Amino acid sequence: MELIVRPGKTLFGEVGNHSSFALPGDKSISHRAAIFAAAAEGESHIENFLVSGVTQVMVDCLAKLGNTFELIGKRLIVNGRGIRRWQSSAEPLDCGNSATTMRLLAGAIAASGISAILTGSEGLRHRPMRRIVDPLKQMGVPIECTEEGTAPLRLSRRIGNNLLPLEGYSLSVASAQVKTCLLLAGMSSPGKTVLYEPGLSRDHTERMLRRMGVPVHSNRVRRNGSEWYETRMELSQPFDFPTLYMRIPGDFSSAAFLLAAALITPGSNIIIKGVGLNPTRTGLLEVCQAMGGNIQVQNVRDEGGEPVGDLVVQHSHLKGVQVQGEMVVRMIDEFPIFAVVACFAEGMSSVSNAEELRNKESDRIGQLCRELNQLGAHVQETTDGFIIHGKGEIAGGVAESHRDHRLAMSLAVAGLACRSPVCIRDAEYFRESFPDFGEIFKHLGADFQWEGQ
Repeated sequence: MELIVRPGKTLFGEVGNHSSFALPGDKSISHRAAIFAAAAEGESHIENFLVSGVTQVMVDCLAKLGNTFELIGKRLIVNGRGIRRWQSSAEPLDCGNSATTMRLLAGAIAASGISAILTGSEGLRHRPMRRIVDPLKQMGVPIECTEEGTAPLRLSRRIGNNLLPLEGYSLSVASAQVKTCLLLAGMSSPGKTVLYEPGLSRDHTERMLRRMGVPVHSNRVRRNGSEWYETRMELSQPFDFPTLYMRIPGDFSSAAFLLAAALITPGSNIIIKGVGLNPTRTGLLEVCQAMGGNIQVQNVRDEGGEPVGDLVVQHSHLKGVQVQGEMVVRMIDEFPIFAVVACFAEGMSSVSNAEELRNKESDRIGQLCRELNQLGAHVQETTDGFIIHGKGEIAGGVAESHRDHRLAMSLAVAGLACRSPVCIRDAEYFRESFPDFGEIFKHLGADFQWEGQ
């Protein structure tokens, strides 16, 4: 389907906690909540669960392992078998286009000891998996991938012994997916699991584990003359997961599109309530404030071990900024929408140290640069990022989503402030992570029209 976005409409209003126009639940936490609840024995209740394509594949895969799920609105009720009582699936587990599902499931299945085949879409089968396969093998997990280091992943049944502890393993990239995979596998590994990352990746897993009583700690350390982030977990015996009763905060990565839209659309003033403000996720917020964005953070509180607050965002005159180093990890999912904001700022913005963007749902560096230039922006692609020469405006035109949900939504936001309408092809892929994207933007005043439904 094509989405036509016509500029010239001011955005005004509120996206609330409990109204029909509410921010979706955090995608990363929803994934983890589903898998932890299935790992427990008994009934768990998860409020504000993200109901979307990427979380549905996680639930479907876990159901094939013998767990049952009931969805009532945005409340997910899980009857878990307990991780050591999962059953092997007679058919491959289809992870769709979700690398989070594949990598987290691999760690949990390794802990369970059952056999499974993990596969997915063509795009997912091209994403790197040796970063989990190699350390899992060190732990004694019988797992194989293709010669190219990609899916499908094949895990064989493990008989008898617990897994070997993975003490002192260095990740090649800062990755919450890899870290979570290895922590999940470590639940069946009595002893110390100690992981080192070159950057600070999101820490939702550690927060949830601590809430369950798992002794897991994170520290900044120096090793061999360099700074690393250490995650340390020590268990005296395989862990028995408790049932979950929790509410998931609003997804910051979804809020990012609303935040950006208000910043670049003249006259706009919106309130976004119940946003997850985990500091490992809010790099875009800080960068936009540094660009001159008028963003107020209000009513900060703790919900289930995660910081949550409300954002008040107004249209702002923005200036260019440089993003590199540790900040890249803290906004790795927000670079498509950051690039849009930078196009409407004055002056040059640059991103470096972001090679990992080439391994997302699409080559986000290459596709992003091509599509923004197609709309009249001035963007230069680099090996590990891009340079944007902001002119405070973009012309408009026709762009492709490349079936990447974040790229589709970012191009739609750009259309709100272009000189002429923007048509985004294959725009329906936003449903992968933000099903109510179109309805919420219409609620705030955006002129969105669908063609080819």
